[in-house]
Amino acid sequence: MLCQNCGKNEATTHLKRIINGEAAETHLCSQCAAALGYNSVFSDFGLNLSDLFGGFFGDMPVSRLSNRVIRCEKCGCSFDDIVKSGMVGCADCYKTFYDKLQPSLQRIHGKTTHQGKFPQGASEEVKKAHKLSELRAELNKAIDEQNFERAAQLRDEIKGMEG
Repeated sequence: MLCQNCGKNEATTHLKRIINGEAAETHLCSQCAAALGYNSVFSDFGLNLSDLFGGFFGDMPVSRLSNRVIRCEKCGCSFDDIVKSGMVGCADCYKTFYDKLQPSLQRIHGKTTHQGKFPQGASEEVKKAHKLSELRAELNKAIDEQNFERAAQLRDEIKGMEG
């Protein structure tokens, strides 16, 4: 069986993950497995004999999985991979590594929410529809917050744009 990552070498590492009741198998060659951080079966246990026997003789420190590499469930990318390449592997990486990515995104872009842009050729009708959807969202928020004066202003503005 060939490696599912590179498609060139014989797969020697076989991983089976069960996530939310669904089994997913991955077959990797030794080079791809090492590159993805699956180079040692025992590296994720964090077993330390002093931790194991410490409980018999006093306060036992909590075992840490300090060498455990966190990976994106969807693409298998680690935070180190993102740092090295400068590119995020997939959309789920933003959720997986949010705490680590957020300060950099804030520093680079000045904000952490995507607001998007309209193409130069976008018609006024498209821009108006977008503005209406923003106003409706703001209206719902004002209603939820029971800010009825603001809600009435937004309602009138929406009616004016639709009318």
